[in-house]
Amino acid sequence: MIIRYPMDKHLLNSIKAGDVIEFTGTIYTARDAAHMRIKEYLDKGLEIPVDFNDSFIYYAGPTPTKPGNVIGSIGPTTSSRMDKFADMMTTLRVTATIGKGPRDKECSDYYINNKILYFITTGGCGALLAKSVKEAKEIAFLDLGPESIKELYVEGFKMICAIDYFGNNIFKGE
Repeated sequence: MIIRYPMDKHLLNSIKAGDVIEFTGTIYTARDAAHMRIKEYLDKGLEIPVDFNDSFIYYAGPTPTKPGNVIGSIGPTTSSRMDKFADMMTTLRVTATIGKGPRDKECSDYYINNKILYFITTGGCGALLAKSVKEAKEIAFLDLGPESIKELYVEGFKMICAIDYFGNNIFKGE
């Protein structure tokens, strides 16, 4: 299924776990350190420097960019490390997250109950995924280096729905 976001936002309701998606639109990178910093901001009542409303967060930290490229290799990180931050996604009004591997039961249930999609992409394919990135801007927490928050505009970014709005989870039973 091809999704041009946010224009095709209505199509998110029809995505089922296991569906392959080619996504075009904006996604934000945020890994462990960025999630910890966001949590600190929320706990202290500080304004977060990124508006995540209706956004897709990709658990990735790119390698250094080579000359002539938009971004370095940008493969997914293990999503389970972000499970403890799942409850922040509703506060931030995040639509979906992207990573690799299963989520724990509590996180999976939270996503299902709060209508948050979870997509996976293949680890080890960071160089290939980087070809989908057409624009990249470092936008927050620059001191975190590769774990800073980046805004990416991607075209045809391939991912698989792992948890859908209907309670389906491709990892169920693991």
